[in-house]
Amino acid sequence: MNNTFCKWLTGAVLGLALYAGNAQAQAPAWDSTHRPGKYKELVAKFNAEKITRKNFVFLGNSITAGTNWANLLSLPNAVNRGISGDITFGVLERLNEVIAGKPAKIFVLIGINDISRNIPDSVILRNYKTIISRIRKGSKKTQIYFNTLLPVNASFNKFKNHYGKDEHILWLNEQIRQLKGSHVTIIDLYPHFLDADKHLRAELTMDGLHLKPEGYAVWADILQKGGYLR
Repeated sequence: MNNTFCKWLTGAVLGLALYAGNAQAQAPAWDSTHRPGKYKELVAKFNAEKITRKNFVFLGNSITAGTNWANLLSLPNAVNRGISGDITFGVLERLNEVIAGKPAKIFVLIGINDISRNIPDSVILRNYKTIISRIRKGSKKTQIYFNTLLPVNASFNKFKNHYGKDEHILWLNEQIRQLKGSHVTIIDLYPHFLDADKHLRAELTMDGLHLKPEGYAVWADILQKGGYLR
C-alpha cells in the first residue's frame, strides 16, 4: 500500500469520524425518565382516590389538569388524572392505577411535552399504541377516547421549547386519527382551536399553550355535542 493511498485512507476515516460526531452532536438529546417535580406526590394522591367502573377519567398533562372536569361537564363521576409537565412515559408508568378501576371511559390527551423534550415522533406514537393496548387488555369494557394534540401560539413567547415544532404536532395528529378502532374513538380537538394563521386561538389561551376557561368551554362543547359523554 503506497504512502499516497495511506494518507487518503487516513483522511477519509477521520472525515467520516468527524461527520459522525457532528451528526450525533446535532441530534437533539431526549430522556424518557424525566418526571415533573410533583409527579410522585400526585401519583400517591391518585392511588389513594380509587377509580370505579362509573368514572370518566381524563388522563394527560397540565392541559388536562387545568380544569375541574366534574364541574365543567356537570358530571360528578368525571375524575382528573392530569399531571403538569407529564410525558407519555410518565402516563405509562402510572397507567395501572387507572386501569385497575376499570372505568367506563378514559379520555387521553398527551404528547406536547414529549415534543418539547425532543422525544422522537415515532417513539411518541409507539407509546400511544402501548397506552391503548394496555387499557384494552386490562379493562376490556372501558371506552377509550384519544384526543388530537392542540396547536400552540408562539406569539406569547412563554414556552419556547414548545414552539416552532408544528410539523411534529401535525404528523402525530395524523397518526392519532388512524388509531380509531374497537373501543377507541378519536376526538379531533385540533381544528376547533385554530386561528386563521394555524395557531392556537389567542382568546382561548393564557400563554400560548395552556387553556383559559374559554378554551375549556370549547372542549366541553365538543364533548357534549359529539355525544362522547353518554
